[in-house]
Amino acid sequence: MKIKLFLLSLTVGAGLTSSAQSPALVDYVNTLQGTNSKHELTRGNTYPTTALPFAMHTWTPQTGRNGDGWKYQYFKDKIRGFQQAHQCSSWTRDYAVFSFMPMSGKLVVNENDREARFSHANEIAKPNYYKVKFDNELTTEIAPSERGAHLRFTYPKGKQSFLVLDGYTGISGIKIYPKENKITGYVHNGEGFKEGFKNFFVIQFDQPFKSWGTWENKNNTINADSTIAEGLGKGAYLEFKAGTVVQVKVASSYISMDQAALNLERELGKDNTLEKTKAKAAEIWNASLGKVMVEGGTAADKATFYSCFFRASLFSRKFYELDRKGNPYYFSPYDSKIHTGYMFTDTGFWDTFRAQFPLNTIMHPEMHGRYMQALLDAQQQCGWLPSWSFPSEAGSMIGNHAISLLADAWTKGIRTFDPAEALKAYLHESTNKGPWGPANGRDGWKEYFQLGYVPYPKYREATAKTLEYAYDDFCAWQLAKSTGNDFYAGIFERQMYNYKNVYDPSTRFMRGRGEDGKWTPNFDPTEWGGPYTEGNAWHWQWSVFQDIKGLSQLMGGEKNFTAKLDSVFSEPNKVNTGSYGGMIHEMTEMVMANMGQYAHGNQPIQHMVYLYNYGGQPWKSQYYARKVMHNLYDATENGYPGDEDQGQTSSWYVLSALGFYSVTPGTDQYVLGSPLFNKITINLENGKKFIIEAPANSAENVYIQSATLNGKAYTADFIRHTDLINGGVLKLEMGNKPAVGRGLAEADKPFSLSK
Repeated sequence: MKIKLFLLSLTVGAGLTSSAQSPALVDYVNTLQGTNSKHELTRGNTYPTTALPFAMHTWTPQTGRNGDGWKYQYFKDKIRGFQQAHQCSSWTRDYAVFSFMPMSGKLVVNENDREARFSHANEIAKPNYYKVKFDNELTTEIAPSERGAHLRFTYPKGKQSFLVLDGYTGISGIKIYPKENKITGYVHNGEGFKEGFKNFFVIQFDQPFKSWGTWENKNNTINADSTIAEGLGKGAYLEFKAGTVVQVKVASSYISMDQAALNLERELGKDNTLEKTKAKAAEIWNASLGKVMVEGGTAADKATFYSCFFRASLFSRKFYELDRKGNPYYFSPYDSKIHTGYMFTDTGFWDTFRAQFPLNTIMHPEMHGRYMQALLDAQQQCGWLPSWSFPSEAGSMIGNHAISLLADAWTKGIRTFDPAEALKAYLHESTNKGPWGPANGRDGWKEYFQLGYVPYPKYREATAKTLEYAYDDFCAWQLAKSTGNDFYAGIFERQMYNYKNVYDPSTRFMRGRGEDGKWTPNFDPTEWGGPYTEGNAWHWQWSVFQDIKGLSQLMGGEKNFTAKLDSVFSEPNKVNTGSYGGMIHEMTEMVMANMGQYAHGNQPIQHMVYLYNYGGQPWKSQYYARKVMHNLYDATENGYPGDEDQGQTSSWYVLSALGFYSVTPGTDQYVLGSPLFNKITINLENGKKFIIEAPANSAENVYIQSATLNGKAYTADFIRHTDLINGGVLKLEMGNKPAVGRGLAEADKPFSLSK
């Protein structure tokens, strides 16, 4: 890894010094970060996304078979297509997909036979531009728009030149217009969609067709000269003049073919060359990434930071479109009707409530406000608050974390929704079990209400569910309390302390507990699964976001609390596979990280390094935050310690590199760690700037010695959202030894219910 980082530093540095004194931020980003992944071992489970920030459609090269969750794997050396993609996780199916594949010499439609060999040495992967030159001399380039893309295929001289359009795995329709150099069509693929769902597309070419036809991907049957096809897996092929250069502009819509044509006209109509689209996309990305300007650090640090910031700026995706007057509207995946307003999709709140959405409250408050209203609109159309949408509801994972997003937004002054409607929706969510998935409604809600916990083994992952329900109930209480709604506040006030009911004082761990009140026998804190979600007792001990002081008191006080935190890192990194029956990738990644039982590759423990701030040892949070950033992240194909997960693992890095983290969404506090750079400027949407200055910062000087906020001494171990958005300067004096006397007063410690 160190060799790769050194080479990356040289490559980035060479590219930057030759371009300008102030480099384009998009040049730091490597979209291949985290792509060296497979089912058994995750380095991010990402693909080289070519897209605009939060764009409705993205584009990627495809090394995997149609329908394979692993679209692009770095260790493979053949590409079989270039997809319009939307997939938010390798563990979920993609939807609304079609792809292009150029070829020379002869026409081949079968996806296994048409793939072409390439080398990463002939590949460029940036947010605004993807390029690959195949070993057969054929070149593909892509530049994105929000709802489409500009592609260019350069064919080798003297050989027949073909382009295959693949309708992917579901129903598709194709119509070829030879006289207009155009194709229109639609695809219907993905899971959980109602019959009315279609992705309409319009494709415009700048070169005439020499020949054409349709095909279907079940038997790879070719119908020469055919201009219309509809059915399962239908596609098209075109032949161009041998050795030509073909530019392709494509845009899609979930609303109608006319809207797809409007999207093409609005986003790509005036861009006669791919260079214009590429430059426009770079300008958009530089503005988005420019919300944070960093100074100091190495070129590799900046590459990792901006590559992570890029990933944090992809989800949730816009699912709305703009009519001819510029007004937003959308096809609803929930009721198959057209609605005015905004809609978003492709995220799982179990992952993203922790950091990705809190980061958006700082960087993208206008969009975040639109998202909050969209949550309630989705609830009206679906009957349930979203929990995991892609874009129809799946109810995956656990918890009811839409309320975390709503409470966090309200607390931070983003008030674009009716809190009474939000609380009403959440009460329904928390007192019913929905028709799909454990996070659609509340699994075990009756027992949780009656017993104060979800019993195990009656319900799988019951202890994890209890802990997350209690946090969500805190968020509902917080929203109710801050809006004067005593009815809802009274309901959830008691339940937000339910975490205490699954704490076993004899073992000092959160444990599975039966309906009879007895603890699950044969306890092993390294055993994965059972009452826990994708982890073990060491990981789930800390999921009391709302009341870390209360947790510390349960554990016998701060001394015992911090000693237990220390033990996470000092325990052997052994694994008891438990109910999983074998090693899953999260286990493998924890062992490889070699940080004891600390499993940063998955969400439950990602906030843990910041908890020393609550126990009177803030310098350890500073040390471990920097250690995790340094040891577990880089900008290469091996850049993540586990699933990237729709921006969450990237957002952890971005916030941590700024010097703080959102331990308790639903409050206005971010808990301090150790910033990565000497100077960080956050350019806020309101026109103000918040600057973090740490002039003596270095790889050794990770400890905060003292701090001032706007020139006044600052001893707190947290910073408030209002301090950030009002603008100002947080100046940190850094050193190579802990300042063990700083930030120890009770008032300096972050929020806890029990304070």
